[in-house]
Amino acid sequence: MDIIYLPRVYLQEKYKNMNQRSGKRLIYVSLGSITLLIIFLNAGLSIPQQKSWKAGVAEEVMTPKEPLWMAGYANRDRPSEGTLVDIWTKVLALEDAEGKQSVLITMELRGIPKAFSDNIRDQLKAKYGLSRAQIILNVSHTHSGPVLSGPLVDIYPVHPEQREKIEKYTVELGNKIIRLVGKALNSMEPVQLYSGNGLTRFQVNRRNNNESEISSTTDLNGPNDYAVPVIKAVNRSGKIKAIAFGYACHNTVLNGYKWSGDYSGYAQIELEKKYPGAMAMFFQGCGGDQNPLPRHTEQLARQYGMTLAASVQSVIGGEMKQLAPRLSTAYKEFELPLSTPPSKAELVKMVNEYKDYPKRWAARLLSQVERGEPLMTSYPYPLQIWRLGDQTLMTMGGEVVVEYAIQLKRIFGKDIFVLGYSNDRMGYIPSELILKEGGYEGSTSIMTGDLPSPWAPGIEDLILRQMEQLADQTGVPKSLQK
Repeated sequence: MDIIYLPRVYLQEKYKNMNQRSGKRLIYVSLGSITLLIIFLNAGLSIPQQKSWKAGVAEEVMTPKEPLWMAGYANRDRPSEGTLVDIWTKVLALEDAEGKQSVLITMELRGIPKAFSDNIRDQLKAKYGLSRAQIILNVSHTHSGPVLSGPLVDIYPVHPEQREKIEKYTVELGNKIIRLVGKALNSMEPVQLYSGNGLTRFQVNRRNNNESEISSTTDLNGPNDYAVPVIKAVNRSGKIKAIAFGYACHNTVLNGYKWSGDYSGYAQIELEKKYPGAMAMFFQGCGGDQNPLPRHTEQLARQYGMTLAASVQSVIGGEMKQLAPRLSTAYKEFELPLSTPPSKAELVKMVNEYKDYPKRWAARLLSQVERGEPLMTSYPYPLQIWRLGDQTLMTMGGEVVVEYAIQLKRIFGKDIFVLGYSNDRMGYIPSELILKEGGYEGSTSIMTGDLPSPWAPGIEDLILRQMEQLADQTGVPKSLQK
């Protein structure tokens, strides 16, 4: 039988005709203002329970099983040579009290091309009815992960046999992600969601500080965003089911030939040791101009990972904000204009004068022009917002520099989470100042991605205005805005 403690007034009103209707016997025992209601199991009654979030998780190793070309450094001259630590793809599926779902997918990769991202999201729409607004694909930007097929492969001197292996791995990874999303959706259980922000300071603005002099530098120059955003999901038994956390910094401590998630991979390992049974997943922030310095040793990668994990633990051990089981999502792509692309004559000159990946980039564009296909003059740039209760997550495509996180927090409040490297990696997203200054993030990095030319002036204001418009669709409170 069921034994339930409820106020007598509630019981008398809800069950006053039950004896006559069902012939089942109810026993009331008064305990002051509380009544003990004993109902035989076959009475067919249930007491309504409070609605909550549901969450499901899934993860799988994505370490290639054979040597493949590694992404991130153009000076690598051969495929991978073993594994330092496995790399992972992980999925956190969420469902609010009304049944609306979303999935956060993290991958330990340098970046994902648009075709790969679009294919995954199209399949998730067909299989599970998830719109692009409900899906976040975020990469950690490790420089010790595999190359995927697409324009990003231009950077590396891969031969046809390696290209075939890269294509095979890319297809297998896409299938793995679809399978993991299904597994996460099918493993939902009631949870409470919490959010909070921590702090750690190993990121260094690489444009404004000389790496070779970093050990003797006493005053580091910004801008920076040291926030460590954290979301935890706790099931009804009180166990942590998932920890999603982020930081805005390149995963570039390591530069060797062994697979690794770099500092964020070590942070996830550390957290899963600390919280047995929990899945820890890392999302990259706006770290386009931020490096972990000093770097280039395994010891430093472990140190930064432990430092980041310690910040996450501090948040989890403190008072986190409980999030109401209410989900809203929005997504848009808008045409972000590029500057004038190079002419055919300019491309011919580049092919003749450039070496290595700049030469391959120019040759690909020249081939496109010779086929009569126009070069891009704008790019469909992705923006996205999730609201988990009153916690705002904003995502941006590409390698976003830290100024965007600073400006979005100025507009919407310091507690929002801002993710770069999400849904597409077409190139760097410089601030207006960096675009004017040029250099790698502002100009020459275009040769490592899809774009034929740098962005047109006005990029920063245009992106911020588009994000403000998207915020109106998801109920970001006006009090948080300018």
